[in-house]
Order: sequence, then structure tokens, then C-alpha cells
Amino acid sequence: MSEQNKAIHNETDQSRRQLLKSIGLTAAAGAVAAGTTTVAKAAVETPEQKNENNSTGYRETQHVRDYYETL
Repeated sequence: MSEQNKAIHNETDQSRRQLLKSIGLTAAAGAVAAGTTTVAKAAVETPEQKNENNSTGYRETQHVRDYYETL
């Protein structure tokens, strides 16, 4: 190869290496950003405390007990 071809080839190799480094760094930065976003989101969402007085589930009231006595 002539000196000019070697110089062009070397420059092309360096630009490819730089491109691959950039792609790798971009992927790593994206993974870090996605991980910190998930952590921040998980920290914001806190479970609500149950208030036993406002439950809409089954309650055994006098009316229910009277019904059970008729069975």
C-alpha cells in the first residue's frame, strides 16, 4: 500500500473505533438513565394505608345475623 492509502485506511479505522465507542457509551448512558428513572418512580409511589372503617367488604351486622338465624 502506498503511504496515502495507509493514511486513509488508518483514518477510516479510527473513525470506526470512535463510532463504536460512541454507540457503547450511548447505550450505557441510556441504561443508567432508565435505571435511575425506575428507582425514582418506585420511591415516589408509596402504598396507601388501609383504613378499616371505610372497607366495603363483608360486614356482619345485626341484619346479617338475623338472616343467619333463619337458616
